[in-house]
Amino acid sequence: MTSAEASTRLAGVDPDVPSIARVYDYALGGTDWFESDRQVYQHLKKAVPHQDDVGAANRRWLERAVRYVTRSAGVDQVLDLGSGLPTRKNTHEIAQELGAEVAVVYVDNDPVCVARGRELLEANERTHFLDLDLTRPAEVLDDPAVNHYLDLTRPVLLMQCGTLHHVDDEQDPAGIMRRYIDRLAPGSYVMISHFYDPADENEHLHALARLAERALHDEGLGTGRWRTRAEIQSFFDGLDMVPPGLVELHEWWPGGPALRTPWPDERLILGGVGRKA
Repeated sequence: MTSAEASTRLAGVDPDVPSIARVYDYALGGTDWFESDRQVYQHLKKAVPHQDDVGAANRRWLERAVRYVTRSAGVDQVLDLGSGLPTRKNTHEIAQELGAEVAVVYVDNDPVCVARGRELLEANERTHFLDLDLTRPAEVLDDPAVNHYLDLTRPVLLMQCGTLHHVDDEQDPAGIMRRYIDRLAPGSYVMISHFYDPADENEHLHALARLAERALHDEGLGTGRWRTRAEIQSFFDGLDMVPPGLVELHEWWPGGPALRTPWPDERLILGGVGRKA
């Protein structure tokens, strides 16, 4: 039994139906998951056995990118879309770790995320969790609470970390991002990490990406897309990419020299940061 039970009962969630947020929570060593979530992740690991390292690499990249934008670039507002369940080194802990007055608004519409997020993430008057759908940019950006906590006439960091690969093609993720970017103030930043299909760039990794995508769908999650570099790059349209651009996570301003060669699984996710001029 995990700590998901009380939250899901309050939220009216069916524990037999897996959730993206709870699957990620299990992957990161959290406690807000059910057996259905564990089964999805374990099935995925049969295809990509080093998926734990992928999750860890994504969190390390998130830390580096958030520190860059809030410290070096001086942005003091963060809109973390599809933030998921609280885990180690949450966005506000990174942004505020030097005592900086950075306002952080988390957005998710998973009922367990909302219940647990409000309990654990609203750590101070500059950290808030809102129940909104990231696939509806106008509703998010026009929401009174978002505009109360953030001043969208000034630069903001908009985060889509590990989220857009769960938005189906039919929902037009590039169009969703275009509507967000159009509304951002000049000087704003967008950071995205996304599952990657190298396609004709690497035949072996392409086959592995296809295998991983099928594995996620096998267990009833019904979502998860490994997209090509061009598809992912289109989500940054209208932005100037911060060097080194859209790259494998370990290549984006690493904290030091590589201690080992990345697993093939770790090469199936890209990350990048773009700035609106």
